[in-house]
Amino acid sequence: MTELPPVPERQVPRPRSYDKKVGLVLQGGGALGSYQAGVYEALASSDYLPDWVAGISIGSINAAIIAGNPPRQRVARLRQFWEEITAPTAWWPPGLSGAFAAWQRGASGFATLMFGQPGFFSPRKVQDWLWQDKLTSYYVTDGLRRTLERLVDFDRINHAKETRLSLGAVNVQTGRFAYFDSAEITIRAEHVMASGALPPGFPPVEIDGQYYWDGGLVSNTPLQYVLDYHPRRSRLTFQVDVFPASGRLPANLEEVCEREKDIRYSSRTRITTENFRQRHEVRHAINELMEILPPELRNTEQAKRLYEHGCVTTMDIVQLVYRSQGREGAGKDYEFGRATMNARWQQGLADARTTLLAAPWLAPAAQDVGVRVFDVMHDLLVAKHTPTTGSHTAVQPMEDAARPAARAERKRA
Repeated sequence: MTELPPVPERQVPRPRSYDKKVGLVLQGGGALGSYQAGVYEALASSDYLPDWVAGISIGSINAAIIAGNPPRQRVARLRQFWEEITAPTAWWPPGLSGAFAAWQRGASGFATLMFGQPGFFSPRKVQDWLWQDKLTSYYVTDGLRRTLERLVDFDRINHAKETRLSLGAVNVQTGRFAYFDSAEITIRAEHVMASGALPPGFPPVEIDGQYYWDGGLVSNTPLQYVLDYHPRRSRLTFQVDVFPASGRLPANLEEVCEREKDIRYSSRTRITTENFRQRHEVRHAINELMEILPPELRNTEQAKRLYEHGCVTTMDIVQLVYRSQGREGAGKDYEFGRATMNARWQQGLADARTTLLAAPWLAPAAQDVGVRVFDVMHDLLVAKHTPTTGSHTAVQPMEDAARPAARAERKRA
């Protein structure tokens, strides 16, 4: 891993006028999830402590640790989890570069495949393969259950109601996506395990007679669930992804495998974000239409049914994406090296603090904008590699750059 940029310490105070609720959405990604822990460390000391945390796969584990502990203990519990599961490589030398770093990452990934990770998962015993002919996974996750029951206070999740927890999984038999939501059901350790039961590595988890696999099989982000949950209210959502959509052209087969995985697991986030934006703009348009309809039309049954789909909420989505400082290989999501974990954690902390310092969501919004998407780190990268002509040009939010022109074109039409 290359040297990371310094972590900014300053923050922009949150004004009282910005009264949106705060959500934290954590994507699946195995060993890459320590980046999410770093992001949360920054949020924990800010004015934007989330009241709702949603996760899938490793994001569910991080989310459960956050929601299942008092605010002052959450970062320490996250650190405890990540240091325990990376303990086998704690003595390996940090700060390697070039071929030595690549060899160390490869060795760490190979060790994970052979021996699993303590307190997380372990390979099935040899006798399992000799005497059983109906195995459904290569590993068992009994260690994860014990870890969750030790680090997560499920009574706090289910009764304190301080932080809402939502976990995504998929029903093995029906193929339907399911969310386990502390606002609706009692959350137990098996709900967290089900969200991260990625086949064929991990076995399905039985809950009330139904079996579930990792929610990432259907969608690797719980963003849509948080934004679309009814009744909606205006919200600032920190969306933490660990697979970047954009990347360099691969030059060999190893890079092809890494890039393919990035595209596959990041695609749902982009589709979900754009689809939600389009739906929300329609909801706002419905409200605007109702205001200009004459009373005789506004009071018709058709207009009333249409009005039920309208919405006046505004959503700010802040994207924090793990963008590696260099090539990490196709096994990066199961490379649980201690040095790599610490580097990813530190990068998440730095990216989140830089984003909190910029606080683009505090900028005034146009009246007809229902959804704004910000990616401060992407904008900084674009600005860094864009030639300047002597005058400063502000970089617009990543997916919003083309929106004003498109909106003006629709109005002209």
